[in-house]
Amino acid sequence: MSEEVTYADLKFQDSSKIEHMQKFDQVGVKAPPAPSHGWHKRDLALVLLCLLLMTALGVLGGMFHLTSKREMGKFKKLQNFKEELQRNVSLQLMYNMDIFKKIRNISITLQELATKLCYELYRKEPEHKCKPCPKEWMWHEDSCYKLFKNYDTWQNSDMTCSAHNASLLKIKNKSTLEFIKSQELYNYWLGLSPRKGQTDYKNLDESLTSFDWFTRNTSDLSDGTYCGYIINIKYVHYVSCTYKKYSVCEKLANPVKIESTLMNEEPDGRMYS
Repeated sequence: MSEEVTYADLKFQDSSKIEHMQKFDQVGVKAPPAPSHGWHKRDLALVLLCLLLMTALGVLGGMFHLTSKREMGKFKKLQNFKEELQRNVSLQLMYNMDIFKKIRNISITLQELATKLCYELYRKEPEHKCKPCPKEWMWHEDSCYKLFKNYDTWQNSDMTCSAHNASLLKIKNKSTLEFIKSQELYNYWLGLSPRKGQTDYKNLDESLTSFDWFTRNTSDLSDGTYCGYIINIKYVHYVSCTYKKYSVCEKLANPVKIESTLMNEEPDGRMYS
């Protein structure tokens, strides 16, 4: 009897616990809350913001494309302008070079004409101011010549010429040969290289082909050294370099000054053109 009561009590207690637990589940445990309307608004705002950003990026991309296209067009124009400018500069340089050549040719022609005119004036007046040689020097082609009448050794005569920035006469072309013949020189040292021994007389015409014109130092000449001189108008002979002869010196003429051929002096000293 007591066992049945106990079982009934336990059963009742168990059922009470189960009912209590069911009630706790229904009342005590809270269900998750329903989604709020605020979250929906935030999601919508984010979507709209993304759309705005994408739109802005599209607009910026379009603007960048248009700007790049416009700047590229400007760059091409500048490139074309640069190329055109380079072509113009090249043409100008070619034109300037052509003008320079023409001016140079004109200058050369004027110089030649001035030289010819000055030479004609020199023939009439040996000391004309246009003469490109120092006073008392003779002018022939591009050289100046002077005859020294003092007798001296070959070495001293060479030093005399050097003191005048000149050298003893060397005959190296036919024009100079004919000019020297016209001077009818006699007993004049020549700028021939000293040698060890005498030679036979040689014709002056041979000077263009067979003569050894002086190029060496003469500081150590001795009595056994022989030097050449014009013995008369046509012949050359070698004698001891210590003998004394006349000397004829030559040096390069200065360019003829164009203005000096266009100006002259009247007898009273006034200038006229």
